[in-house]
Amino acid sequence: MKIVSQAFSKRAMKWQIQSLTYLSAALLIFEAGARPALGDQLQQPISFQVQKGDVAKAEKLTDELAALSSRVNREEAKLLAECAFATVTKLRREYRMFGTPIFNNFLIYHGLRKRGYCYQWSEDLLIAIDALRLKSLELHWGEYDPNTWRENNCIVVTAKGQPFNRGIMLECWRHLGHLYFGLVASDYEHYVENSGYARSVLAKSAATNAHQPYGERSASDQQPSGANHRAPIHKSIVANRKTGD
Repeated sequence: MKIVSQAFSKRAMKWQIQSLTYLSAALLIFEAGARPALGDQLQQPISFQVQKGDVAKAEKLTDELAALSSRVNREEAKLLAECAFATVTKLRREYRMFGTPIFNNFLIYHGLRKRGYCYQWSEDLLIAIDALRLKSLELHWGEYDPNTWRENNCIVVTAKGQPFNRGIMLECWRHLGHLYFGLVASDYEHYVENSGYARSVLAKSAATNAHQPYGERSASDQQPSGANHRAPIHKSIVANRKTGD
């Protein structure tokens, strides 16, 4: 009787081991099949909602960005273009633009609007596009007639490694929050690069976001930095030089 009991125990143990082996194999097969699906969820392509009236413009900007160099990834060019138009539309609502660009600056200067100076448009746009972490395109900070009442700012996009003056400018202020783009070298305002200021904007944004682990604010919610810029309202405005000049 004892011998029979031992034989039964051995068979039971063997059966348990086989069952566990089959179960482990099934789990491995299931995990292998599920992993691509989870990866797809984590790596879904970024997309932006472009207003119907801006779709053709976004496509044209995509073409111009892709034409900067054969090394430019067209998908990245498309992503940047759509991000730029969607971001400017969002900021236009948040800034509550009114009247002319100069009059809107007047409202900001007297505290009736929170943001909307030319450099604020460019700061917020730079932060939004930089977050895409594009590989074949580079972003530059452009400024016209810096440290005067006529100063204007823009973002200039080049192919990776190209000089500033071969890039395409993205400018929002002159058209009251509607994105303008074109070759920076052909613009009637002669822009120069200020790479130091671009770095300071991105560093400040990174530091701000690092202190907000449970949700980031939009760029337009950040504290205005108007004390460091000239605003084109009238010649009597006096302000300090921008950080990075």
